[in-house]
Amino acid sequence: MLSAHQRWAYAGAGVVTLVLLAAGLPSGVATAAEGPDLSRFYHQQIKWGTCKGDAMPADLQCGQVTVPLDYARPGAGTLDLALARYRATGPSRGSVLLNFGGPGVPGVPQLATSGKDFMPLTNGYDVVTFDPRGVGRSSPVSCGGGMGQGSDATGPATHDSSPEALLKQMRKDADECAKHSSPVLAHIGTVNASRDLDVIRQALGDKKLNYLGFSYGTRLGAVYASQFPDKTGRMVLDGVDTLTEPLSESGLVSAEGQQTALEDFLTWCTQDTSCPFGQDPRDARQRVARLVDSLDKNPVPTNFGQQFSGQDLVATMGLELLDRKGWPKLERSLASLVQDGDPSPLLQAAGGSALPHATYSGLVDPANVPPDNLESALLAINCADDPDRPSAAELTKEIDELKAAYQEASPIFGTLRLSELLMCYGRPKGSDYIREKVRDVHTPKMLLVGTRGDPATPYRWTEETAERLGSAAVVLDNKGEGHTGYASSKCVRQKVTDFLLYGSLPDNGSSCGPDDATVPGGVGHNP
Repeated sequence: MLSAHQRWAYAGAGVVTLVLLAAGLPSGVATAAEGPDLSRFYHQQIKWGTCKGDAMPADLQCGQVTVPLDYARPGAGTLDLALARYRATGPSRGSVLLNFGGPGVPGVPQLATSGKDFMPLTNGYDVVTFDPRGVGRSSPVSCGGGMGQGSDATGPATHDSSPEALLKQMRKDADECAKHSSPVLAHIGTVNASRDLDVIRQALGDKKLNYLGFSYGTRLGAVYASQFPDKTGRMVLDGVDTLTEPLSESGLVSAEGQQTALEDFLTWCTQDTSCPFGQDPRDARQRVARLVDSLDKNPVPTNFGQQFSGQDLVATMGLELLDRKGWPKLERSLASLVQDGDPSPLLQAAGGSALPHATYSGLVDPANVPPDNLESALLAINCADDPDRPSAAELTKEIDELKAAYQEASPIFGTLRLSELLMCYGRPKGSDYIREKVRDVHTPKMLLVGTRGDPATPYRWTEETAERLGSAAVVLDNKGEGHTGYASSKCVRQKVTDFLLYGSLPDNGSSCGPDDATVPGGVGHNP
């Protein structure tokens, strides 16, 4: 018998959709083969100039491209996508486009902060990134506040609510997201973002898209390869996302992976007398749980004008746990929170998941990018990519079982992951294109990097996605730890660089050893 989350995941077309967004979201998205004349978007040229922001690197250039809000109705409105690039240091063969994951991570400030990691690629390419639609400087979506305040996006799963209360909360949250977001909310999602990629490719003057995507960025790359196989060039997918598992299943996988990473961190931390949770790993886990509960009941203020809740703590810990090299800083940041009540070092260390302006200070315009944009975009994009929705009756019947499954997967991260899942059920059904159509792509060979110890995108997703994509997929087995391989392994970075620059592809099934994991840094967020 299927569990509750499995039954929800594979609910048929007869499921009653909870249409709760005031603006409404479409049940389908136009694909690349459909639609009217788009030539005016494909004939534009990018005007590059100095990037705005006090902390922007002087050699980073910024620009924008205009895309249709709705590819099925290009006359119904447009939006501008923010771009940034580092120029090639010598003769250029074109561009390589980066996506840093999330979904919801803005590419422009991320490239500004981590540009040095990609300088080897400038030996042959302009290194380009972008803020996807609904993200950062590209018509950002918002739900009216950060986690733990405003729209109370974590409310449904944070409290022991009745099913009726859950439905009421989801209606409220969905209405808040519609109220605070532009019309892009109705046209967000990876299928449309992939079409944006093709407009960007043409505007850059490239006949084919050369691409490096991390975490969620691998989903985007796979969709592009499906929609535009003849325009796909050298493509690398690192930290491979699932194309088949519904949110209900992938959320459980993420919760389990993050719980394991937390327990490994606490085992490491308690060997240090400075660990803020003591020297006993079991007791440390209980102390973390009590801290989360305490902050959910009594959030503490931050220097960014928001309250920092227990779910904020969970979100920021989840990001920093992705990379073991960040654990010493995480330990110090947690000590600052526990001993001084100051969450600022934790926000800075963990990438500002809940309050992204903490990390992107001087790189993001707070007047135009809402503080909750990352989490709001993550929610909106994941929901738009997932076609599964329960009826109100199914939710009433199955919620207790679903809560138990997520709590068993992770006493710490289960609540946040379940909240993200439940929020989708306040929205209409998403696209089924990814699950149904992205398979057996007819493209040049592409490189898929899977890391054995990845807590966010398990290695089996690399194998499953490679099988689904077909003969075009070549798998590199990174036997290291952490989320994605490019940031943490010299071996992976060299093989990726060799492929993108020279077309030199490793044999399918070849590997990089754990001893190669000496490269500092971190890319590819999957909050």
